[in-house]
Amino acid sequence: MKWIIAVIQPHRLESVKLALTEAEIFRLTVSDIQGYGRQKGHTEFFRGESSQTNLIRKVRLDIAVADGQVQTVTDAIIRAARTGAGGRGQVGDGKIFILPIDTALRISDGVSGPDAL
Repeated sequence: MKWIIAVIQPHRLESVKLALTEAEIFRLTVSDIQGYGRQKGHTEFFRGESSQTNLIRKVRLDIAVADGQVQTVTDAIIRAARTGAGGRGQVGDGKIFILPIDTALRISDGVSGPDAL
C-alpha cells in the first residue's frame, strides 16, 4: 500500500479529479495549503498597495492506493495538473510524493490491510 501526496495548483483540481475518476480512483482527500518553492512568491495588489508574498495557495491531495495502482494514479495527476502547452509542464505545477503505508484500518468494521482502502 502507498500513500500518494500531490501538491497542485488550485485551478487544476477539477481536471485532476476528473482524471482520477476516469482512472477508477474514487478515494481522495483535498486540503487547501500554502507554500513556496521555485516560484518564490509573487506580488499582490490590495486597494492600490502592492505587497510581496512568498506563500502561494496550493491544493494538497492525499490518496491511499494498493501498490499496483501507483503508476495509474501518478500518470493521471501529472497529465491533468500540467499547465504548459504541448503537455510540457511549468514551474509551479506541483509535486508528487509517494510513501509506504504499513497498516490501514477501517474504523467502521475493523478490516485491515489493503481491503481497508
